[in-house]
Amino acid sequence: MSSKPALIFQHGRLGPPARVAEWLDERGLPYVVHHGGEDGSVTPTDYSFVVSLGSQHSVTATDPPWVRAEISALRGAVDAGVPVLGLCFGGQALSLALGGGIDVLDRPEIGWLPVDTVDGDLVPGGPWLMWHTEQMRVPAGATELARSPAGPAAFTVGPHLAVQFHPEVDVERVAAWAEKDEHLADAGLTADDVVAQSELHAPAAREQAFRMFDRWLAGAVNGHGPGSSGAR
Repeated sequence: MSSKPALIFQHGRLGPPARVAEWLDERGLPYVVHHGGEDGSVTPTDYSFVVSLGSQHSVTATDPPWVRAEISALRGAVDAGVPVLGLCFGGQALSLALGGGIDVLDRPEIGWLPVDTVDGDLVPGGPWLMWHTEQMRVPAGATELARSPAGPAAFTVGPHLAVQFHPEVDVERVAAWAEKDEHLADAGLTADDVVAQSELHAPAAREQAFRMFDRWLAGAVNGHGPGSSGAR
């Protein structure tokens, strides 16, 4: 393992690293949190790997400016062989950095849903928290690993892994989102619905998330891609 810290891109106070930080702390791995729109530019090669979290903004936005800057940074990480893990917005940003794109959904996909997975060891079947109005595409040369009713839920290419869901969330985080998101009604849900689902599914999702993070990182560090390791 490199002695360099990991880099986490955080996009606003409502989207902290949460279980990503818990995982890194439990594994004794150092990390730096970069706050989009607040901190300066970064050099991806200064870090052992990069994690990009969720955001309320679209990856296609030109404002705020940090969105385009982050996609450029992810592209730089890919070009330099620095492993990237993208979560929801971060997965969409990684898709764009790899030449892919996004599609706008007719209806938001929100709630705890299982995914159809081709590699349950790398991407467990969930349920995972979905919370998005745009859908990432699988870039050319990448392998789709999982799918939800809305479309691709995970893909991998080289040492990089993108997921359309939120493995980083806990019940507290979901409750904070549910208080503020106007898209819940469009998905046929209330805040109480989503919090109740989270209380039911979040504990098991933590274990699945840690297993996915471990396996991704072990494969990425070994240089064989996320799915090649026997890590837990």
